[in-house]
Amino acid sequence: MNAKTLKILLKKEMTLLRRNPIIPRLIVGMPILVMLIVPLVTTFDVKNVGVAVVDNDRTELSRRMVADMDASEYLSVTGCHFSYDEAFRQIENGEADVLVTIPKDYLKDLINDRKPELSVKANGVNATKGTLGAQYATMSVVHTLSGWQAEQGLSLPLKENSVVNQYNPTLDFRNYMIPALMVVLLIIICGFLPALNLVSEKESGTIEAMNVTPIGRIEFVLSKLIPYWAVGFLVVTVGMLIGWLVYGLVPEGNIVSIYLAAILFSLVMSGLGVFIANQSGTILQSIFLMFAFIVIFQLMSGLFTPIASMPRWAQCLTYAIPPRYFIEIMRSIYLKGATITDLWTQYAALSGFAFLFCFVAALTYRKRV
Repeated sequence: MNAKTLKILLKKEMTLLRRNPIIPRLIVGMPILVMLIVPLVTTFDVKNVGVAVVDNDRTELSRRMVADMDASEYLSVTGCHFSYDEAFRQIENGEADVLVTIPKDYLKDLINDRKPELSVKANGVNATKGTLGAQYATMSVVHTLSGWQAEQGLSLPLKENSVVNQYNPTLDFRNYMIPALMVVLLIIICGFLPALNLVSEKESGTIEAMNVTPIGRIEFVLSKLIPYWAVGFLVVTVGMLIGWLVYGLVPEGNIVSIYLAAILFSLVMSGLGVFIANQSGTILQSIFLMFAFIVIFQLMSGLFTPIASMPRWAQCLTYAIPPRYFIEIMRSIYLKGATITDLWTQYAALSGFAFLFCFVAALTYRKRV
């Protein structure tokens, strides 16, 4: 490899990159938009759960239970009814997610230690919201009863369990999502854009002029990839800064471990991008091929859907998906403070994929076409 030739080619690529009317804007705008917008709109946090209440007791305690549920930031009482049919109609119309029925003589039975039970039903159409909403409503009732019994000086048979959430105490889904979003940025910057850059050389015919020069294929391919590797590092840095400044999320582990994972994953995506470019004759072909890989990577890597929730056969397939390991590394470093030693299997897998993809890319690339 000729270092002087590589330097000249890199200068040419940087000039073309700056003069491109779209790519500089994409490089600057995409990480900002992804890190600012996606964590806000892509969330599995369950809030504003509609609760329809049937109050058959009609006592001060039952009214207090309804008021406490309505005051919760997760619950919203859509109506307090005296008829079960009226309340259930809200469930049927999709106006409520949970139906709570307070039985008659609930307060009297509670004072006489008869252990009355509430009826809590969830709307199964939206299973996640209904199930969690039912748990929220139950916890709200237990909290109200505990406070009321303490005020009355009664025994406290109902005790709220103490739950400590490790690694993500607030259960904020953004803390889980933000570290993984960097995989999307690196896929686009280090995989998609280099592939389009190489194929554009074929379409414009400039690659034919390069083929008759003594420039080696290693220098040529590296000149196409190195600028995007540098941009990928910049994008990861910007992503971490936005996570810190906007969301207050900082890595619990070493930042060097994050950059090491970014290096390996950039090599993986660069190798894949060059391979796709080698198999494509037009930009449209490379876009379709790359888009197919991007969809598979996003759906099977655990970015949006936890891998443990997938069918067993799908979980086995995810071991062949490189972004899976990068996402595991990012979330473990950010939330758990894991080290390279703790994650050596994920780093080893990424290293293996990087070697494999780069080897295949070099094997399929031909200087003369």
